[in-house]
Amino acid sequence: MTALRDNLKRLLSPRHIAFIGGSDADFSARQCAAQFAGPVWGVNPKRDRLGGQPCYPSIDDLPEAPDAVFLATPRAAATETVRGLSRRGAGGVACFTAGYGELGEKGQQAEAELIAAAGDMALVGPNCYGVINFTNGAVLWPFGAGSGRCQRGVALIMQSGMLPANLIMNERSVPISYVISAGNQALLAVEDYLDLLIDEDAVTAIGLYIEGIRDIDRFAAAAIKALEANKPIVVLKAGKSALGSNISLSHTGSLAGADQAFTALFEQFAMIRVSSPVEMVETLKLLSVSGAPGGRRLAAFTCSGGDAAMVADYCEQVGLDLKQPSTQAAQQLAQLLPDIATVSNPLDYTTPLWGNREAMPAVFQALMQDGYDAAVVIQDFPPPHIHADNSCYRNDAGSFIEACNAVGIPGAVCSDLTENIDRESRELIIAGGVTPLQGMDAGLDAIANACRYGIRRAQIEARPGLLEYRRLSVPQRSASMHLLDEGRGKALLQAAGIDIPAGRVCAIDAVEEMLEDMVGQLEFPVVLKAVSADLPHKSEAGAVRVGLQDSAQLRDALQQMRLDVAAAAPQIDFAQVLVENMVEGVLAELMVGINTDPQFGQLLVLASGGVLVELARDARTLLLPASDAEIRAALESLRCFPLLQGFRGKPAADMNGVIASIRRLIDLAEARRDCLVEMDINPLMVTASRCIAADVLIRETVNSQ
Repeated sequence: MTALRDNLKRLLSPRHIAFIGGSDADFSARQCAAQFAGPVWGVNPKRDRLGGQPCYPSIDDLPEAPDAVFLATPRAAATETVRGLSRRGAGGVACFTAGYGELGEKGQQAEAELIAAAGDMALVGPNCYGVINFTNGAVLWPFGAGSGRCQRGVALIMQSGMLPANLIMNERSVPISYVISAGNQALLAVEDYLDLLIDEDAVTAIGLYIEGIRDIDRFAAAAIKALEANKPIVVLKAGKSALGSNISLSHTGSLAGADQAFTALFEQFAMIRVSSPVEMVETLKLLSVSGAPGGRRLAAFTCSGGDAAMVADYCEQVGLDLKQPSTQAAQQLAQLLPDIATVSNPLDYTTPLWGNREAMPAVFQALMQDGYDAAVVIQDFPPPHIHADNSCYRNDAGSFIEACNAVGIPGAVCSDLTENIDRESRELIIAGGVTPLQGMDAGLDAIANACRYGIRRAQIEARPGLLEYRRLSVPQRSASMHLLDEGRGKALLQAAGIDIPAGRVCAIDAVEEMLEDMVGQLEFPVVLKAVSADLPHKSEAGAVRVGLQDSAQLRDALQQMRLDVAAAAPQIDFAQVLVENMVEGVLAELMVGINTDPQFGQLLVLASGGVLVELARDARTLLLPASDAEIRAALESLRCFPLLQGFRGKPAADMNGVIASIRRLIDLAEARRDCLVEMDINPLMVTASRCIAADVLIRETVNSQ
């Protein structure tokens, strides 16, 4: 692996580059030679020149083994070419050639042969657009990549060809240092590139487009490394498929899909998930130019009441804190602002001060220094055909930059409309250490994202102990699985110290005897449930009755239940029932579930429970193992959390007790991780002093019997 990593470094920062192929290689070589200072060679037996550079008939005729190669030959010639490059001692190949694993089975054998031919040589792709190092001009790319050089900036790693090509063309002044199109990831994957680029001084932040991850453990290790190096990772993740190929029987399975697991992974290591390419580039730009704020308190400035109202609305939507000025700051601002201005945040400083280079630095600074973590000014710059004089606009931007630098907080100049900051203005703003953000929604999204990163990273740094990722082993899902009936499931919970309602399982014909035996333990009202491992969803089959007030109601309910179950599920062997006390004084119902996945291990799902579980879809997923602090934060993020705090005069729940109950469920799941497939507690009924598992569904592999 060391040799492969060293060769990847050669490929990404080469001393010399070879382009092999026809027209695609010709264009790429010409583009590269225009900006790369080292030797550029062509390889094609039918040409004397390639891209205007010396061309050799074969690999063996090259002056020396190239550090980097762009390969654009037909597939039939590619494997032998790669084998020859490996034998010659080349560093690595960006394989533009397609027709491999992306074709399915018919291309997989060819891809395996390509991997074998590469040996220890770095192989990017195949079926990729290539790699670019904008810091030294090494452009191995078959389409126009421009001629911009960048000393420090964003690295883009993409499981896509066209998306990085589009991002390169952006008119947003995003500083880009490296671009890697991963293609089929036959030999090297996203986690390999991520691990290497984190070590590069020229990389300020990393943007990922992914559809999946091949090695979660190595990806997590690289994410930890990035966090320690303070190099934020911004992820655009496509695909929201369900976890695994089986249809889960539990609520947990329906809520804990692969996409939720990825979200949990990203949140655990402060990776920023975005929903669009625009949000990605604006967030990366802010993090690279201004850096991450230490909190979410934002000082916002406008020269328009309408802009101020829109900023206030959007900030509330994305969780930015528009803290109002303190008394001291308000008094200072009142002395600086015209009489028509109102002191507030967002602050509309009004048109009489617009462009005033003497007054505005003091106005900006008076609010910024009042305990804010970041600042933004809304400012659109008209193009020349609309307004030839940009002086007032740039004066305000200059005053804002001066104030940001004086106070020492990250700042952004954000336009209402995407196109309303011209290149020259963007470059002036960046030169001042402030970020030009384009479009109010994307700009404020970027600020909120950067704030979340800064807060999350600080939380992780403050946590004692080393940051690590430990994936719990889980059983392989197969047809050889079984459900535990509710009686067996609750016995497991009780043995693990988890509170369950007082009750007993008995034969259908022995309910009267059971009632006599449990005098003093079982109190009306009671719940009656059918007990059968073949009946996971009892309510749908009429196999649950609640609020039974006396023995007569219990007998009537049992008789009707036998008829309902026989009608709904005649194949079910219905021989036992569970009779248990109703739980009184319920403050909230939670769903607590643990699901398993071969990639991620065990997943904990916390959600609003009872009938709301799938109606509200109010859920959070955590990777296990998880700390008590992470569990508490997940609970606090649920919309039902106010019910646990004492809603409308009701008592508050014992949160330490709630977390302790969830911890016992986690410990039980870990103890049974060799057989547990899924465990669903719905609802976990929370009272002022107890957490009671009112229902449980457990599925395990057959070897656990």
